Amino acid sequence: MQNNILSHLQIQHKIRRIAYQIYEANVDEQEIIVAGIEGGGLDFAKKIQMVLKKITTAKILLCKVQMDKSNPLKSGVITSIPEKEYLQKSVVLVDDVLNSGTTLIYGVQHFLKTPLKQLKTAVLVNRNHKKYPVKADYKGISLSTSLQEHVHVKFEQQNDRVYLD
Repeated sequence: MQNNILSHLQIQHKIRRIAYQIYEANVDEQEIIVAGIEGGGLDFAKKIQMVLKKITTAKILLCKVQMDKSNPLKSGVITSIPEKEYLQKSVVLVDDVLNSGTTLIYGVQHFLKTPLKQLKTAVLVNRNHKKYPVKADYKGISLSTSLQEHVHVKFEQQNDRVYLD
């Protein structure tokens, strides 16, 4: 049974609010790196990037972050842009759902190997089942769910949605 959490319109409002929060935290920046974790995180990052491009004159660079989510330590983290391009820049690491924190913490660890101006995290759904001490600086919604419940984020043309299974 699907339990709808966020509708398409609600998600659009969350994206816009998060983009404005990112802009406010980076108002003096000439360039902002929006780093989306492959999958839903990258889709969410692209939507944030689109709004940021409308509200700021700063260059908004999209970075694809790849890792084996089931074993990020083994696979390591690969970014679509070279390290020198985000050196001393403001980076926002984006994922769709913060569940145990594993994916986000390994993404954060990767970016911390490079001196940055600042590193923030953004998620659409923040669940309260963290295994690691990682938090989302920007979040669309916080959910208290059971471990048996699964949050699904679907980004589809004019039909974005978040539901619980």
